[in-house]
Amino acid sequence: MRIGYFLSTEEYGPAELIAQARAAEEAGFEALWISDHFHPWNNEQGNSPLVWSVIGAISQVCKLHVTTAVTCPTTRVHPAVIAQAAGTSAELLEGRFTLGVGTGEALNESILGGPWPTADVRLEMLEEAVGLIRELWKGEVVNHRGRHYTVEHARIYNVPDVPPEIFVSGFGPKAVDLAARIGDGYISTSPDPELLNRFRASADGRPAQAGAKVAYAPTKEEGWEHAHRLWPNAGLPGELAQILPTPEHFEQATELVTMDSTRDSVVAGDDPEDHLDQVRSYADAGYDELYLANMGPHYLEMIDFYGKHVLPKVS
Repeated sequence: MRIGYFLSTEEYGPAELIAQARAAEEAGFEALWISDHFHPWNNEQGNSPLVWSVIGAISQVCKLHVTTAVTCPTTRVHPAVIAQAAGTSAELLEGRFTLGVGTGEALNESILGGPWPTADVRLEMLEEAVGLIRELWKGEVVNHRGRHYTVEHARIYNVPDVPPEIFVSGFGPKAVDLAARIGDGYISTSPDPELLNRFRASADGRPAQAGAKVAYAPTKEEGWEHAHRLWPNAGLPGELAQILPTPEHFEQATELVTMDSTRDSVVAGDDPEDHLDQVRSYADAGYDELYLANMGPHYLEMIDFYGKHVLPKVS
């Protein structure tokens, strides 16, 4: 299984993200994920730089493959603009780029004041958006009048000769079926093999990526404290992550997330075996690639720790 590093734009500023990308390459991580947000999940995280600017900077300091995990090309940003941004990124990265897409969260997508569509409508919008992006990447003039999007005489001039792959995230059966139908690969965050097996059943060997977080620190207790302070939203159940509209709403909801639940769900501290156990859980589930993010201030130490104690033991 290939191991990459996950750049969390919600927690770190642009300069920190660029430093992490450079350090991850030096430590032996094989690729990068980067999140795409307008807001952080909560105000304690405190960041949310424009992902396309950060990717441009990363392309100048690092040779790793980059995947957005994930971009929502439906509501906040028109898919034609995403097609241009992703094409430029892929050209800067000399083809080392994958556009990861999903149906998004109200947290980021409702900022323009429109209604937040139902899950079924969002999936319909995503399917049309992906088709339009692929059409624009052919480099020809496109005119499109669909159910959700209109494009008049649009042409993308900067895309590599081989257009990027598009991976689709899915956290429920309908989304997974869409990923298998329109995606070049699948993105998830859970080691539970049920949805991955559903994707595999009709995906003809296409790859699957997953992301996970750790709280590296000198002690487990310190790591859990960072995780609970910065990422309590990870403990919210069901569809709350998709429908809560502001960081303040997430802060209200996560008052219900206990420290005990954080301890039960987060890998923390500096014991290599704890970190390796999490990696193995995703390998056992059948994922081809796993991307790991750090929570808290010890990100450079985490990257060095993985380079020395974890990556060499992953086959």
